[in-house]
Amino acid sequence: MAYKQVKLPSASAPAISQVRIEDFLGVDFTNQPSTVDEVRSPDATNMIRDVPGKVRKRMGWHTVGKVTGRVNGWHELYEKPPLVHAGTVLYKLPLGMAGISEEGGAPVQLYEGMADERSSSWELAGKLYIADGKALLVYDGETVQTAQSLARVPILTIAKPPAGGGQAYEDLNLLQPKFEEDFLGDGTAKVYQLSFGELDDTPVEVQILQSDGTWKPMEEGSGFSVNRETGQITFTTAPAKSPVSGQDNVKITASRTVEGYADRINKCRTGILFGVNGAADRLFLTRNPDAAFIHYDWYSGQNDPTYWGDTAYATLGQSDSPIVGYSIVNARLAAHKSATANERNVIVREGNLQDSKPSFPIVNMLQGEGAVGPYSFAYLTTEPLFLTRLGLYALTTADITGEKYAQQRSFYLNGRLLEEPGMEDAFALVYKDMYWLAVNGKVYILDGLQAVTTDRSAPYSTRQYAGFYLTNVPARVLWQENGILYFGSSDGSLRAFYTDPEALTSYSDDGAPIYACWQTPYLLGKNFYRSKTFSRFSVGLATSVATSIRALAQVEGIWEELFHDTDSARYFSWANFSWANFSWSNDTTPRTIGEKIRIKKVDKATFRVENGELDQPFGLESLSVEYVETGYYR
Repeated sequence: MAYKQVKLPSASAPAISQVRIEDFLGVDFTNQPSTVDEVRSPDATNMIRDVPGKVRKRMGWHTVGKVTGRVNGWHELYEKPPLVHAGTVLYKLPLGMAGISEEGGAPVQLYEGMADERSSSWELAGKLYIADGKALLVYDGETVQTAQSLARVPILTIAKPPAGGGQAYEDLNLLQPKFEEDFLGDGTAKVYQLSFGELDDTPVEVQILQSDGTWKPMEEGSGFSVNRETGQITFTTAPAKSPVSGQDNVKITASRTVEGYADRINKCRTGILFGVNGAADRLFLTRNPDAAFIHYDWYSGQNDPTYWGDTAYATLGQSDSPIVGYSIVNARLAAHKSATANERNVIVREGNLQDSKPSFPIVNMLQGEGAVGPYSFAYLTTEPLFLTRLGLYALTTADITGEKYAQQRSFYLNGRLLEEPGMEDAFALVYKDMYWLAVNGKVYILDGLQAVTTDRSAPYSTRQYAGFYLTNVPARVLWQENGILYFGSSDGSLRAFYTDPEALTSYSDDGAPIYACWQTPYLLGKNFYRSKTFSRFSVGLATSVATSIRALAQVEGIWEELFHDTDSARYFSWANFSWANFSWSNDTTPRTIGEKIRIKKVDKATFRVENGELDQPFGLESLSVEYVETGYYR
């Protein structure tokens, strides 16, 4: 029997597959490592955006000064020496924080007796106003005084007949027990009735208009007497008629102390500048801890935070839910409350003039998660961010006219951020297009230059920012001056981040090495159920006078070193010459460092590159992994 010969196809080698990562868009702590996008890392520490899409080790910090007590605030008045609040003392610093040295001078104590709590400040009309929950302070560039000692005496009424009445002009000043009333004398009345009785013991002051246009002062007990209970002033001789027809000619200044009035303002700890039509010409204050006032806020006189009218306040929302902070969106003021339930926790007001007086009516109340962290409010790009128990949220123009807000911005950070204790103590600052949130010695960063417009994990949000994670940054307060980022610590240290990415000395924290790493997601291949053999791992590494890389792979839960390269990405530089870092190369372009590896018969693997060496930068340009898929994984 004849058989037909059939030629079978020859077996071919399995095709080589490749995972190539050329964009590094921050961390993703929230998704499972097996579902994290390849451009993000489920575990990256102390890596930060270099240029969009590329990352490098963060620069380090160094101590530039020391004060006594924990650092509670940093305050700046334009072109005047800045202030730092530490413990209960306010210090004046030399201009330029880097000048705290033998050459620049040491911090000088300027004021003592502050609350040992965080403080906030606002510049208005050429002065700086500082709130610490104990007393509203005023800094003029030279001295610090309480706003209460400088408080303006209001004029309650004008064109007032001696018997009472007249035209209301201003309200009582919460900070100032004194008030003035202007009378139009009739030439016969000896008794002048004030608007209030129960005057305190402060001497009453009287001024009489003279025919030459000057005002003659009179002292209590010399020409007039005072009935403090009824508020009556009795002159020995009736003041003459006004020498100018229709012009008030008798000014009476008295004092009536109302217990707790001044504390309504002095105990406030948070505020914002806002005014009619969105103008930043009035100071709004809130976060008075007294139970009766946690949902109150007050606003000052125009360009005058020494004047706080006793009717210039609002009660916002439920009385058991405190106001946490403020945002301004589209020339409207949004007050954020702390209610834990998904209630109407953002109350929106606008500024108008009504009968020639300022008015701030509520125009909307938005439903959403309540705010925590009164020092977490900051503006990234054009949107205000604030911290909630569900992460960082933004309030947008579209939200202001709606019924709720759901613009979460920190989805990729939330896996760790939401586990941090004491979130109410977090402190935020926007520095070079990045929102920094410091808490518990760590910093969570949102990058305003890198965002995805939509994400299926947070479908109600229009965008998510790339996120980064830093450790060993013991910041209680953050600030910037002359383009340098500073922070103050709980031990009174004042520290500055380095700014030169080329200098090797920029990569240490007060002389200690910085550990930085980037880990890939779990690489499952094209078919997760297939067995895989990983054969090569390559890194595009940014060059430096001194840099190195250690590469590891995790296989079946165990980390194994793949290679440790200390020389390949270095180049020679006279400016940073060191025999320990010597290289013959003059090539400053990124280097490809790769080696054959042998990880056999696994369903997945993850890779990590790291650098923890002192005074060494570390930048990533690309990563590549080659592998083949064979039979079914067992």
